Amino acid sequence: MSERSCLTVILAAGEGTRMKSALPKVLHEVAGLSLIGHVVKAARQEPGVDVALVVGREAEKVRKAVEPFAPEAEAFVQSERLGTAHAVLAAREKIARGYDDILILFGDTPLIEPQSLAELRAGLADGADLVVMGFHAPDPTGYGRLLMKDGALVAIREHKDASEAERAVTFCNGGLMAVAGRHALSLLDAVGNANAKGEYYLTDIVEIAAARGLSVRATEAPYESLLGINTRLELAEAEGVWQDRRRRALMLAGVTMHAPETVHLCHDTEIEPDAVIEPNVVFGPGVTVAAGARIRAFSHLEGAAVGENAEVGPFARLRPGATLGRKAKVGNFCEVKKAVIEEGAKVNHLTYIGDARIGAGANIGAGTITCNYDGFSKHHTEIGAGAFIGSNSSLVAPVSVGAGAYVASGSVVTKDVPDDALAFGRARQENKENLGRRLREKLGGKGH
Repeated sequence: MSERSCLTVILAAGEGTRMKSALPKVLHEVAGLSLIGHVVKAARQEPGVDVALVVGREAEKVRKAVEPFAPEAEAFVQSERLGTAHAVLAAREKIARGYDDILILFGDTPLIEPQSLAELRAGLADGADLVVMGFHAPDPTGYGRLLMKDGALVAIREHKDASEAERAVTFCNGGLMAVAGRHALSLLDAVGNANAKGEYYLTDIVEIAAARGLSVRATEAPYESLLGINTRLELAEAEGVWQDRRRRALMLAGVTMHAPETVHLCHDTEIEPDAVIEPNVVFGPGVTVAAGARIRAFSHLEGAAVGENAEVGPFARLRPGATLGRKAKVGNFCEVKKAVIEEGAKVNHLTYIGDARIGAGANIGAGTITCNYDGFSKHHTEIGAGAFIGSNSSLVAPVSVGAGAYVASGSVVTKDVPDDALAFGRARQENKENLGRRLREKLGGKGH
């Protein structure tokens, strides 16, 4: 389609009152991405597609939500709510610029897939003037019906207005459509509001186009792809569908998931083949997992990169900036933030590593912490290759421990440790003979 110019008009001005939220409906999230972000992302899979947003309240927030995927998108405010055709005409200025294809989408349909949008446009490229997306419903009650005759779409009939014969039709209106740019404004301007609500319905352009002898067709998409979000229940349903789709795609691509239904992915999670994801793992935004890595149960990752054959967890937390090299290990009840764990290094258990670099092959003992925050600023800890940090040590940043150095267990390290040195940073132990017995006698005599 790259030789055809295209404008995608996304309707996102609805109040979303049934969401019962102060947040505009299209800014609610599925898989960590706003509903409208999903729609724009799908629309922009084809190169050269321009985007026009029809927005209502908090227009700037909506525009910013799509900026990562369509930085040049223009926003048009629909100041009055007079129907879907009226909403599309809010972008009249943009539509009038002479695009070959005009796609009309809704900002609350996050499950729409790029191939479905490509099929809409393919209909226009094949000579149609208007293409409507539909779906087949086992129970079509409440949906508008797509009425076909000799392969052409002749009307969209709302359920309440349909005859008994028309209600038997299971091919339903999905709402999305593509219009040939040369006819778009003429068809939209012809829509009237002689109906019970006094609104301008986008669906009316089907009968208008058919009456003018234009070619009107319908294409089909899966029902779930057209799921619109109006309530929190539907938001949860869409989340479930998205997660199932993505988990399935990853497993078919070579990722192992022991209990896939318990794994929560983000919209941008990237996992390479031969990685293993154990149960109850949560991926936040910005995570990459390389081939052969294992993420053990009950771990949480966000903004992290896990290297080839590395291991995380169980019960580990990787925060933004955590980078694990090949065969590195972050074990149970460990937290890593803004730190590089180089190849083969081990942070095995009960440890916090923040604002640091752990050199290749280094070993960090249980209970070790990098004291990176002084109440005002964050400071860096550098641990050299092959260093050994004994259990229950505190490394007070800024500080460095040289390659091959040892830090004795229980140390508080406040000064740099040279390569291959041994650092003790703890009080000297003293044993007082029989003092334990005398204390028991003394305390016992007081009724303890």
